[in-house]
Amino acid sequence: MVRTGTRLAALSLALSMATLLVAHASPSAAKASQTSQGTAVRSPQTEKRIVRLGATQSMDSMNPFLAVRVVSTSIHRWMYGFLTVPDSKTLKPSPDLAESWQTSPDKLTWTFTMRAGATWSDGKPVTAQDAAWTFNKIMTDDGAKTANGPAVENFDTVTASDDRTLVIKTKKPQASMLELPIPIMPKHVWESVPDIGTYENETYPAVGSGPYIAVEHKKNGYVKLKANPSYWRGAPGIDELHVIFYENPEAAIAGLKKGDIDWIGRLQGPQFEALAGDANITQWNTQGRRAAYLQFNPGAATAGGEPIGDGHPALKDVRVRQAIHHAIDKKTLVEQAQNGLAVPADGSIVPPMYQEFFWKAEGDKAVTFDLAEANRILDEAGYAKGADGVRTMPDGKRRLEMRFSIHTDEPVEDKIAQFLTGWLKDIGIQLTTRRLDSNKFTEETGSTALYDIAISGWSVNPDPEEILATHLCSRRPTASGQGGGTESFFCDKEFERLYQAQLAELDRPARVALIKQMQERLYTEAPVVAIYYPNNLEGYRKDRIASITPIPEDKGILYGGSSYWPVYSLRAVERAAAPAGSGSGSGTVVAVAVAVVVVLGAGGFLLMRRRRASADDRE
Repeated sequence: MVRTGTRLAALSLALSMATLLVAHASPSAAKASQTSQGTAVRSPQTEKRIVRLGATQSMDSMNPFLAVRVVSTSIHRWMYGFLTVPDSKTLKPSPDLAESWQTSPDKLTWTFTMRAGATWSDGKPVTAQDAAWTFNKIMTDDGAKTANGPAVENFDTVTASDDRTLVIKTKKPQASMLELPIPIMPKHVWESVPDIGTYENETYPAVGSGPYIAVEHKKNGYVKLKANPSYWRGAPGIDELHVIFYENPEAAIAGLKKGDIDWIGRLQGPQFEALAGDANITQWNTQGRRAAYLQFNPGAATAGGEPIGDGHPALKDVRVRQAIHHAIDKKTLVEQAQNGLAVPADGSIVPPMYQEFFWKAEGDKAVTFDLAEANRILDEAGYAKGADGVRTMPDGKRRLEMRFSIHTDEPVEDKIAQFLTGWLKDIGIQLTTRRLDSNKFTEETGSTALYDIAISGWSVNPDPEEILATHLCSRRPTASGQGGGTESFFCDKEFERLYQAQLAELDRPARVALIKQMQERLYTEAPVVAIYYPNNLEGYRKDRIASITPIPEDKGILYGGSSYWPVYSLRAVERAAAPAGSGSGSGTVVAVAVAVVVVLGAGGFLLMRRRRASADDRE
């Protein structure tokens, strides 16, 4: 992104013109009444109840087999059902498309009873055949493994004995069977897709079984969803939900203040504080489910072990990675980059929101900000400083000159880069910042491995198995670049052993202990270094949104939560319907979004979607 006054002014002008040219679909002040099934009933004298959510990232794919960005997986949660979903109060597994389940005495066979009466949005019943097809596709198709491959690696067979009975047999017990992060897809729609790995899934209305139906999508512009009247819980309390993509957070915040959007989440500290003092906006600040961290190139390779990329060879040495860890003042980063709205990371990649699984380094295990210790480690490892203070490899053939990859559209990352450059200079490492658009960043840090150090992050589910699985050997890409989903190109025998052990451990406390050992292993081997756990920072317009329930319901998350509950619970403030022909209604959001896209596109700054996600925006 080019940060110039001219560019921001052009964007602001475009938003203002769009606002003047179209009327807002802004509602009046009464709640919708509902039927006993939960379907909202709207008076013909009121406008459509539309909520407009701003997102500072766009869809990486409308195909759930490929999508890993938070915005994508969130929208897919709203479009498709799962076997189970987190309970809105406890986050424990609760029934969704599976009404009930039972396991065999040896814990190797799981039998799910599919929900009677659940239908796809085209009227066909949801059956066990749909679920069996979904899981088998991921098990057998490299392209389909991209988003959630590790979740089914332990599956032996998946069959449907009849329309309501799904039987999954595993190779060994699997503790995460009730928290599979996989949306169930309609077999009758998807079985004719020739290549899942390249399929866009952009035929609308999309056939789903969730509370909303995707009816329109403009790449890098918006996704438009309508309430699903046949949803098994009853239709949501609003008529439409529009997700509008902004190129940068500043533009999105301007849109919220002006009323172009009603709600925005996943803000950085400085952006959140920019909302203070606006009487129309409610600020939402709770514990977050994300970890922000640095990822190193530890000697990248494909899933088959063939070396790829051009990472600095010094980063293969765990001592170098540990020294860099000692050179990071996490408290300063929280205060200066996040305005204090984060928690310094004294642990690994599972945030303290999940108290049961959270691991914290203490005593001698804790890595503290200590430049003298970082220098001592490098001295003893044989990385000598030259006359200019920059170290060289022990063989003297290469200087410790490294690249730090960040995103063009994140001012917070610029601040982190400035601090990191200074600290690493003090220990003899010369750092050069590389600003990349999201697509290039993703390609270099997740597929081609053309990076040294990069900023990254992940949103963690109530069961942290999926985030831990991103560091398995099997998550590295194939030689052709398919599959993958690695977060660090890490491949470690002990980490793999612990992963397999926790997967098969059905005793809850014993499994928690193994997961904490996995986090400790990541902490000491340092393929990634957690720097802080950001607060969940959001804002919404109280004159547009009457109520919304977070997950978990007690001080939880709104946008980006681990379920569809917040958007299902949405209630919009209503207003009287505008006169016929006034131009008000659902087209408003689309018109505003298109205006934004046209201006950004004219400047040549729109991002082209790629299959994989920007690393810091992953689920």
